[in-house]
Parts: sequence; C-alpha cells; structure tokens
Amino acid sequence: MKSVAIIGAGITGLTAAFYLKREGVPVAVFEASGRVGGVIQSVRKDGFLAEFGPNTILETSPKIKQLVIDAGLQSRKLDTDPKAEARYVVRYRRPIKMPGKPLGFITTPLFTAKAKLAVLREPFIKPRRDGVEESIGQFVVRRFNQEFLDNAIDALVAGIYAGDPNKLSLPHAFPKLKALEDNYGSMIKGQIFGARDRKKSGEVAKDRAAKFSFDEGLQVLPDTLAAQLGDSLKLNTPVTKLTQTASGWRVTTASGEAEFGAVIYCGTAYQLSELVVEPLTPALSPLGGAREKKFSAFGEISYPPVGAVVLGFRREDVAHPACGFGMLIPKIEGFKILGTIFSSALFPNRAPAGHITLTSYIGGARYPELGLLPPDQLVEATMADLRVLLGVKGQPVFIHTKTWPQAIPQYNVGYGKYRDLLNDLEANSPKLFFAGHYRDGVSLGDSIVSGVNIAERVGKLL
Repeated sequence: MKSVAIIGAGITGLTAAFYLKREGVPVAVFEASGRVGGVIQSVRKDGFLAEFGPNTILETSPKIKQLVIDAGLQSRKLDTDPKAEARYVVRYRRPIKMPGKPLGFITTPLFTAKAKLAVLREPFIKPRRDGVEESIGQFVVRRFNQEFLDNAIDALVAGIYAGDPNKLSLPHAFPKLKALEDNYGSMIKGQIFGARDRKKSGEVAKDRAAKFSFDEGLQVLPDTLAAQLGDSLKLNTPVTKLTQTASGWRVTTASGEAEFGAVIYCGTAYQLSELVVEPLTPALSPLGGAREKKFSAFGEISYPPVGAVVLGFRREDVAHPACGFGMLIPKIEGFKILGTIFSSALFPNRAPAGHITLTSYIGGARYPELGLLPPDQLVEATMADLRVLLGVKGQPVFIHTKTWPQAIPQYNVGYGKYRDLLNDLEANSPKLFFAGHYRDGVSLGDSIVSGVNIAERVGKLL
C-alpha cells in the first residue's frame, strides 16, 4: 500500500496519522518544529500545571470521545468539576455570573430591560434571505440589539477567536448560528425545535458540550499519539516543496526527497502560503499555469498575536471565589485582558494546596500590540486588571507566559474564497488534501474531527 505524507504534527495531523496507521496505511509526519501538539502545550512546575493554549476539549462529536478510547487514554481523562460550571461576563467593571436558566435571564443584572425585551422579540424578527454575507456583529444587532453585541457577543468572540465581531463572518465563523436562522427563522426557535435533529446526529452544541482534559494536561493527547507513531514522526523537518508525480507526490525537505501516494497538509495557513508546489500538468493546474508557485493567497489570512499569562496565587490573596469556568471581558469595559480561566477550579492538581491558578489571555484582534509585549509587561498588564476584577493582592507565587505571534486564524467576512480555493486545489490536484483549523473550525474539538474525517477520506482512496 502506498504511504501518506502528513505535513504538520498538531492535533489534526497526529489524529489523521494515528487513524491511517491503525488501518495499515504507512505514514510519515513532517513537523517543522521540535515538538508535537501545535498550540497545545502543558508545563508542570513547582506544583502548578500551566496550559499555554487551550485548557479543555469540548466533546461536541462522538468522534472526539472515540479518539480518547482508541488512544487508550480513558483512565487519564478528567472531566471538569461539576461545581465549576459557572461562567462570568464582566459588566460594570465586575464579573457577573451568566444565567444558566431562562428565569435567570429575566433577573440577571448583565442586561438592561431593553436588551431582555430584544431577546423576547427575536423569534418575531424576519430572517434575512438576500444572500448577503454578514459579520457576526451585524447579525446580532439585526436580531437583537447593540447592547447585546457590546456586552455579550463581543466577549464570547474574544474567548473563541480572540477576534473582532464586526469582522468575523457569520456563515464561516459561526455557521450553526446562520443555520438556525436559515432553517428555523430564528435563533431561539432553532434552539427549541432543532434539539431533536442535534440529538439524532450525535452532535452537541458547544455551549452544552462536556469539557475534559487529562491528568497532566492536554499535552498528554498529542504526546500519546506521537508515541504510537514511532519513527513515522519526523521532527525539525520542514517541507519546502511538493512535486506532483504520475502516481502521487514527491515531498522535499532539507534532508532529501521521498515519494508518497498522497499528501495531507495539516499545518497553518501562513505556512501553507510559503509552500512551493510543482504541478504535473501546469496548463491544467489551478495554481495558474506556472511551473512552480506558492500558495501565496493563504498568507492573507489574519492570525493576530495572543499572549497567555498563567499566574499562581495563595488562595487568600484572591478575593473572588474563582470557582467557576472563568470570565470573559467585553471591549467596552476597558480592560486589557480578553478573559481569564479559573484553571485550578476546573481540574484537580492544577495548583498546590492552598493556591489557585488563573490563566489569562491578552492581545488578539482587539489589541494585537499587547499580545507581543515582553513577558514582564504581559504580567504587569494582567495583574493590573486582575486586581480590579478579582481582588488580587500581593504578587503571584508562580508565573509562566507564552506568546503566540500568530495564534488563531480569523474567519473574517470573505473567508469563503479561501475555502473555495482549497476545494478547487483538491479537485484539480489529485491526492493532495487539506485539513485543520484554517479550514474546519478553530476549536480543539474541530481540529480533532477534521483529522478523523480526512483520515477516512484518504483511507478510502488508497
């Protein structure tokens, strides 16, 4: 059987390689850096466990649960503490608990009476049918009002994309919200009447999905998958060129060339923009007819910088109970951080006894210049906000920071042209495939499902 080259050892590439190898397909995974996992990075030090990227996996699909089983990690899986379900949104410069039930929405101080009436009115707003691509901001103002955007959705968008709701595309960044309006004429109607369809498909909405990690953090998953790949994993081996052959593709790296029956690209969009591809028949190629060409269009996709700041405190030095999932912060509140996860409340052994761990994020599309601050300034900016929001006093006893200069791809309005280009490339370049967060969704769960799906597609063609 012909082997498959997989470019990128993030969670998508590792998942795809894991399942192909299980089916007896030889694989080679090429990773430009010296480690696996991409943005997943867990570090344990001085009794604290720090996560630099995502903190949890949302179990939105049965395929995610199955990967944990197939990887033999069920005994190491940790569900979030049921007592840590509370989520907070900052308003009036303090964290306010989000309502968990309809009655709570009526009484919450998060929204004024005008915003609450807008939600009650939403089922009666006519759906938009003119085919115009809206931003999530335009959609929310149209179906609710400006207050709901400024004080709720802006914070949610910061938590998911570190993005700008007035730029992110509704159909591409939030396709399920658009589907609710398309299929049911209303978000609220869709939540009520679409429950049966969601149950039938086995899919779970992200706001209702179970969250989990592992005993030593999320890094356990990519490390486990990598260990099972053995010599098939090639670290510190960037791919510089792909050359189409009569039977597949030739992969060029600094250490040489090798022939493969198929190639799956699972890296980032900005790295894809630098990849040189030589098609077999230039005149028929979607690359424009040039004998060699880079996928330069994908370099246009925005990846704003994000700084992750993990701080450990003595329990008595934080006034807020910090016993929920965390807090999100709308831009209108005037703080620098995008939000904070109450990490040690979610899972055991994230902090020594008598201490807590807080993981904050700063930068993104909101304040890109802040995401690139040096570590001491990242900590200083974060501490200033935490003192006001959570009543932090004194100094942290544990500090760990990580800067992601290009963190999360922004599915901004017009993003469809990149997905169309990927579809065209696959259609016109046989046995070249694309998967990952720049195509199939930015969450960790989305990336896992993307890896499972691409392995199934490629496996059927070989």
